[in-house]
Amino acid sequence: MDWDRLRIFHAVADAGSLTRAGDSLHLSQSAVSRQIRALEESLNTTLFHRHARGLILTEQGELLFDATRSMAKRLEAASARIRDSEEEVFGELRVTATTGFGTIWLAPRLTRLYHEHPQLNIDLMLEERVLDLPMREADVAIRMKEPSQADLIRKRLMSVRMRLYATPDYLAQFGTPEDVRELEKHRLIYQAPNATQVSAGAALVQYLLSHEIPSRLSVNNYFGTLQGVLNHLGIGVLPNYVTETAPHLVRVLPEVESNEVPVFLAYPEELRQSKRISAFRDFVVDEIQVMRQRLEDMA
Repeated sequence: MDWDRLRIFHAVADAGSLTRAGDSLHLSQSAVSRQIRALEESLNTTLFHRHARGLILTEQGELLFDATRSMAKRLEAASARIRDSEEEVFGELRVTATTGFGTIWLAPRLTRLYHEHPQLNIDLMLEERVLDLPMREADVAIRMKEPSQADLIRKRLMSVRMRLYATPDYLAQFGTPEDVRELEKHRLIYQAPNATQVSAGAALVQYLLSHEIPSRLSVNNYFGTLQGVLNHLGIGVLPNYVTETAPHLVRVLPEVESNEVPVFLAYPEELRQSKRISAFRDFVVDEIQVMRQRLEDMA
């Protein structure tokens, strides 16, 4: 169905006159009349009864006018939202992050973002697979390495290191190791080496497993690893940002840690002006600043 003809039909039905509709559309009466006839022919129906005093909608015309009236209202609402979007943040935002970072760090903090922007709808996609941002599989990503895809805006957020942690209750029961070799007396909880993860974390796990550790629990993501540690199952290899989420955890063997892992926020170049992206980026940056301050206060 031709959109331009529908627009002209709506104007005629609303005005009840070809002449008045033509004036509002800046078209001649004959041009308006031709478009109405063409629409009626395409639908194989009559939309107006023609009278000397004007036009009256037929039953079929009433049905179509109801539809175009609804369309017009939605278009007006969309126009208003677009005009207001200079200040307002609304709509869907698809965010991708790793399972560990998304569940441990990001998701618990979203309360403030929703409080500031209640009309924002976030689709949080947590997986280790790197989604294709230029192909719009997601709008914005938080990644544990610098994105290599072209046409992305990238911002380094912070650095992470994998370290060893346990609960005070676990250490009170089983003791605190003073040397890596003493891990043989403990259960090690870690992200499985064959699971998708940053190379620095995998390298640390491989180093630890080169020692004799008879009791082990491997999990395919850091959220599961954290749950094992919080439930006193053993000593876990975890990213250091968990200490802000679970401040009671005790760092074990402080000299043992992974290499630095950079954390980047990235989004497609064409979304540079997106208010949703800006709101999310500013929120993440602010939360990282708050986390750093808390960690400094705890030190």
